[in-house]
Amino acid sequence: MASLALAMSSASLGTSVVNVALPELAERFHSPFATVQWLVIAYLLTSTAGMVAVGRLGDRWGPRRLLLAGLALFVVASIACAVAPSLAVLIAARAFQGAGAAVLMTSSVALARGAVDKPRVGAAMGLLATTSAVGTALGPSLGGALVATLGWRSVFLANVPLAVLALVIGARSLPTRGSGGDARRGRFDVRGTVVLSATLIAFALALTVGRGSVGPWSVGLGFVAIAGGVAFVAVERRAEDPLIPLAMLREGGIDRALLASCVVSAVMMATLVVGPFYLVQGLALDTGAAGLVMSTGPLIAAITGWPAGRLVDRVGARRVALAGQLAVVAGAAALAAFGGARSLLAYVLPLAVMTAGYALFQAANNTAVMAEVSEQRRGVVSGLLGLSRSIGLMTGATVLGSVFASACGGGEIRDASADAVVVAMQRTFAVAAALMAIALVATREARASRSRTDSERELRPRQPADAR
Repeated sequence: MASLALAMSSASLGTSVVNVALPELAERFHSPFATVQWLVIAYLLTSTAGMVAVGRLGDRWGPRRLLLAGLALFVVASIACAVAPSLAVLIAARAFQGAGAAVLMTSSVALARGAVDKPRVGAAMGLLATTSAVGTALGPSLGGALVATLGWRSVFLANVPLAVLALVIGARSLPTRGSGGDARRGRFDVRGTVVLSATLIAFALALTVGRGSVGPWSVGLGFVAIAGGVAFVAVERRAEDPLIPLAMLREGGIDRALLASCVVSAVMMATLVVGPFYLVQGLALDTGAAGLVMSTGPLIAAITGWPAGRLVDRVGARRVALAGQLAVVAGAAALAAFGGARSLLAYVLPLAVMTAGYALFQAANNTAVMAEVSEQRRGVVSGLLGLSRSIGLMTGATVLGSVFASACGGGEIRDASADAVVVAMQRTFAVAAALMAIALVATREARASRSRTDSERELRPRQPADAR
């Protein structure tokens, strides 16, 4: 578990540590900020597009072997970023680093399920959630300190010690039993992998290239993503050994868990998109104070992640997941209702409730899915969980960011008045709370409907063998 926690924190640190160095990199390489942003986009694209394929490879080759290879790739790519002579080489190296991060995040969850007994799966998932939150929270402050003292190249070396330590511990301690994969399966679904990766890349670009606005590129990429999704379903239905067995999604409520994870992540993204503008323009805080307030969320997630997992083991995943979702709804509704007071306390307290609820939900949702899935499918299911979270974050940043921008008046947000920003924040979180409530009702209705169907099947009299 120490090796898996270090791997997870390396991937999350790689996501957040670079953002603070973007202005410095734009100056060093004499490039516009829109070009330098591809250092973030390339990492997100490869890590998002590769999660499911990486999980499937883990099921075939063994997650232990794949995790060790992913750690090695992550270390090499990080060093390549640090010594990159040009921005193009740096972006390419970041793409490979993102691919390694996909292995780290997916294989860590799959291996954590096999590393502990079933009654302790919640604690294992909570520990991974805690270390992921710590890596995300540490990134901005650590990156800023490194840029100021050692220069921008040191930012890309920040997670190398963690990854190397995870590799050394993992090579010695990760169990080989049950982690050899299933070599008896058919050919790897290359066609499905290519179609899904292209679909996810088109979807991610549709959300990021337009920066939340609707333009020709975003609309065209959106249609490509829709067509790719339809094509992927058709390919998977004909595949001998599909990348994602579609029937599997209905087993154990996996489809509902993925939908809930996507919606909760989208709602939580609103705190990162709207929060800085509200704190700086609405409450007139300086940038340093706003950053300190923004760190409240990751700090609470880091503190509550492991206790949330322990709570799941004690009272059950379904109850804790419901409590977490209700807390997210309550926090978003409180921001919508009381944000107009322009009180820092009226913002921090609902933010704390939302973040604690998010930690509860993630630990419970991951546990509910991973505790029941078969060993042969742990990799692909953990990849789907990571994918649903990434899609939710990207969608939330675009959709709720557009709601916020429109409520500000449709112009540049930085030019909006304090009153307009406050009202826009309230409307955005009102929409977020409504979306969360609708998703909560929909998933519970689907669970109840499926339970009734299963009960009817069990009560239906069986035909005699000769009649069958």
